[in-house]
Amino acid sequence: MKHIYLNLKRFDVPVEFGGVNRLAQVQDWGAFIVSQTQGGLQKYDSANVEFVQFLPEAHLLGAAAARTPDSPVQLGSQGVFRENTAVGGNFGAFTTNRPASIVKALGCEATLIGHCEERNDKKGILAEAGVTDASAVNRLLNKEIKCAIDAGLKVVYCIGETAQEQPQWQEVLGEQLETGLADVDKSRVVIAYEPVWSIGPGKTPADKDYITKIARFVKEKTEGMDIVYGGGLKADNAQMLASIGEIDGGLIALTRFQGEIGFYPEEYLEIIRLYLGE
Repeated sequence: MKHIYLNLKRFDVPVEFGGVNRLAQVQDWGAFIVSQTQGGLQKYDSANVEFVQFLPEAHLLGAAAARTPDSPVQLGSQGVFRENTAVGGNFGAFTTNRPASIVKALGCEATLIGHCEERNDKKGILAEAGVTDASAVNRLLNKEIKCAIDAGLKVVYCIGETAQEQPQWQEVLGEQLETGLADVDKSRVVIAYEPVWSIGPGKTPADKDYITKIARFVKEKTEGMDIVYGGGLKADNAQMLASIGEIDGGLIALTRFQGEIGFYPEEYLEIIRLYLGE
């Protein structure tokens, strides 16, 4: 099974406010993306590839309503809280946080957990509290994963090393896997590898040999769990990534990096065509 994920982050912010959304009015944005992509994805065999689009929470209802009965698009949230609601227990008093139960109720099949931006946020908050234990973030993410799975969601669990951590990449990634996946039903999880040290303007992208080395390490460490490339599946690396037997898909974000940068549905479909070779 191949997994093609789309992380739309905050691509809904209009350009006049400093964002990259040139596609649609904010209230129509989630529905527009689903409606412009689901037809092009129908030619692929759902037995061999899944497509999950992770949207900001405000757009999930519109996106869900835009799906046709035979739509290949699955929806995902960009995270869940480490605690959940419970009948006869907490009814959802988690101000600003989204429990897994509401994510499921909004029409999601999956959630994204541990993205490098989420890791940085948690690390910064812990640092302000004086916590320097490197495994603390992984313990919090482990709770999120368990909440998501208990609610019936699939999980894309992101791991990765920074430039400072790269010399100890085996220890760093090993800890993220061991602690993050402790006592977790691994059949409900796909790993996304983000080479944090290589992501961003002016940085050298991870090459085929490095990605292959990491993928082999992860599969050995996890007894063969599926792993996708989370450093950005794009037009210029799609065929290279497709040639790595240990990689089971990729995470797409921006599709255009020059000119009017942003996410464009037709370019998203072209990246998928290049990767799947169909």
